[in-house]
Amino acid sequence: MYLVLFDIDGTLLDSRKVGRKAMERAMEEVYGTSGPLHRYNMAGKSDRLTLRDVLTAAGLSEAVIWERFPLYRRAFAKHLEALLQERPPLPLPGARGLVTRLSQRGDVLLGLVTGNIPEGAHLKLRYAGFDPSLFRVGAYGSDALERDELPLLALERARSSVPDVPESIRVVVIGDTPLDIQSGHRAGARTVAVATGPYSADTLAAFHPHVLLPNLADVSRAEAAILS
Repeated sequence: MYLVLFDIDGTLLDSRKVGRKAMERAMEEVYGTSGPLHRYNMAGKSDRLTLRDVLTAAGLSEAVIWERFPLYRRAFAKHLEALLQERPPLPLPGARGLVTRLSQRGDVLLGLVTGNIPEGAHLKLRYAGFDPSLFRVGAYGSDALERDELPLLALERARSSVPDVPESIRVVVIGDTPLDIQSGHRAGARTVAVATGPYSADTLAAFHPHVLLPNLADVSRAEAAILS
């Protein structure tokens, strides 16, 4: 059996920068500043880490940041949905077909490992035409600062919430950034990198994924790479 963990932005969909805009608006509403967010590299990072780095750079204490974090999450979801209604995300080639095909297999459990908080993850998926309920487990950007913690957390949740998950389940992490690859390696997972995000295939190859694909457009090829 396989636990197949997908990243979202740059892997399954192109959010067309609405996530960053929603984050900016929510930060300004809740914290009074979005600090240096406009020049912060968010690729592969958790929303929690982004929030801490940007707001501490703007002079806020971590105590204030986390005290207001529940308010921020609600504000972010509100602004994100408004922006998604105006500018829906685009599913990347093959992504919906691949998710559908994998969800129909009896030997695959689908999950998410994403820097997004759950509210953002599910909104982006829904507006891009995915069924969020197909992803039965997940680890999110609200769960940890560092992405390295997320694959094992998703595995732990699978074992605790899904019946009959075998101890021998094989974990596969699929993403578009070096941090996705590194997190998979550190969890002992198979890593599948796709060059559909901000990093070139050559850059991703330097981090030694088990498989490197140009995209997910060839669904049969992608399925074989994931389950090899």
